[in-house]
Formats: sequence, C-alpha cells, structure tokens
Amino acid sequence: MRMIRALLVACALAVTAAAAPVLSGPALAQTATLIDINSAAKPDLEALKGVGPARADAIIKGRPYKGKDELVQKKIVPENVYKDIKDKIIAKQ
Repeated sequence: MRMIRALLVACALAVTAAAAPVLSGPALAQTATLIDINSAAKPDLEALKGVGPARADAIIKGRPYKGKDELVQKKIVPENVYKDIKDKIIAKQ
C-alpha cells in the first residue's frame, strides 16, 4: 500500500512539474512584484539598490509620478541608480 501511495505521489509531482512553465530572463522579471513608487512605504523603497533613507524620502515627497522615468527627470535619483532599479519599479496611476 505504501508503495502504491509513493508511486501516485511521484506521478502527481511529475505531472505538476511538466505542466508548470519554466520562466527565465524577462519573463521571470515580469512575474516578480514591482514596487509602486506612488504608494510604496519608505522601507520598501529603501530595499531598492542605491536608495537609502534620504532618497526614499525624496521619492515620497515628489509624489505623484506619471511615469517611473520622472525619478531621473525630477533629479530625485541619478541615472546610474535608475538603471539598477527601473525593472523593479512601476508608477501606477
């Protein structure tokens, strides 16, 4: 009985693994949770590379944003920091 149960579990896992899509590269990045710069809390912003307490405060103070690129246009973050975080943020309306 244990052997049959083990085989059934193994088969179920194999079917599940075969049916699940394998994501990599851009597809994987798109499924990750994006941080909304219009509503994120300070600790969430500080978790971004190159964003410390002062930049997080500046992002919050500069709200609302029509697009995430406004962080550079409004000189809130430099271009090099923006390049590191642009795929991790969004500016929801």
